[in-house]
Amino acid sequence: MVRGQLHGIARYALELARRLPALAPDLEFSALVPAKGLPDDLGDLAPRIPLHRSRAGYLSPTEQPLLAYELAKLKPDLFHATSFSLPLFWPGRLVATLHDANHLALADQYTPVQAIYYKAVVGPRARLASALITVSDFSREELGKYLKMSPYRFQVIHNGVDPRFEPPTASEAKAFRERNELPERYVAVVGNAKPFKNLAMLGKFAADLPVPLVLLAGKGAVAHDLGLHENVLDLEQLSEAEMPLFYGAAAALLLPSKYEGFGLPALEAMASGCPVIAADTTAIPEVVGNAAMRLPPDDWAAWREATLRILRDDNLRRELTELGRERTGRFTWDACALRTLGVYRRVLTPP
Repeated sequence: MVRGQLHGIARYALELARRLPALAPDLEFSALVPAKGLPDDLGDLAPRIPLHRSRAGYLSPTEQPLLAYELAKLKPDLFHATSFSLPLFWPGRLVATLHDANHLALADQYTPVQAIYYKAVVGPRARLASALITVSDFSREELGKYLKMSPYRFQVIHNGVDPRFEPPTASEAKAFRERNELPERYVAVVGNAKPFKNLAMLGKFAADLPVPLVLLAGKGAVAHDLGLHENVLDLEQLSEAEMPLFYGAAAALLLPSKYEGFGLPALEAMASGCPVIAADTTAIPEVVGNAAMRLPPDDWAAWREATLRILRDDNLRRELTELGRERTGRFTWDACALRTLGVYRRVLTPP
């Protein structure tokens, strides 16, 4: 799952891989990575453990037999599946993290193959896993409902935010904007073209804003695909080192998604000193609390007014920045890794 512009699941795997070895020097860690290896621009996120290139491509016809073969060859005492790719034919100790129930709750927005995979592979193997983890109380309830199992089979361990996400200095923010040819003020947007991300809604008021929306969606032309033509800049990709600057140099982050198992961009933006306007739905309120402006995801007029208010009201912006920084102190990758290690030790300890 670690390829291209990093999404939340990829970051989760990398953050654990860089922290767990130091927390458990008595254990040996290694990782399955894509056949092409990991991206070159991971910086501090690059894991320093043995990497085994896997030919078991996610959703490919050969995924399951290859995954079983590779795990049989490596003979791990425990395998942690950090995404939806669960080894159906490998019978060993399995810890699985299921981040959300998107593929079932929003089946019409995915291919039939993905929905079938969740029902035929993820559900049956999850029921036989040694331990199950998810990232929010919302996801726990959704997974229990759609996989027809007790939600309390899942332990909730929240995602975290890395300390490098912090407010940039004025000169750092200015240099970032100049490097990326961005204006002095802009509003940040992170997401993709999937309908539940709800980015097309922003097109109803983007032209009314005095500053552009800057869309970071992992590839170019997403704004065009969504019909976001006016007052929107499509930023194709950024290195990991520049993500805190992207958030910290923005006047605000808009997160209008209708369905999130967690909502990591909101957390990273708040840590970077960026005020957040977020959809008041699914797991997002659990993450942002009262440290963000929360709005119904379809009320575009409310989103327009809230964005204009943040752009014009220095006091509100300062208040949200302070609340956001305080809120993110509750979510750390160190705590996530420590609690995950506790799950490993329980699974590895004979009854």
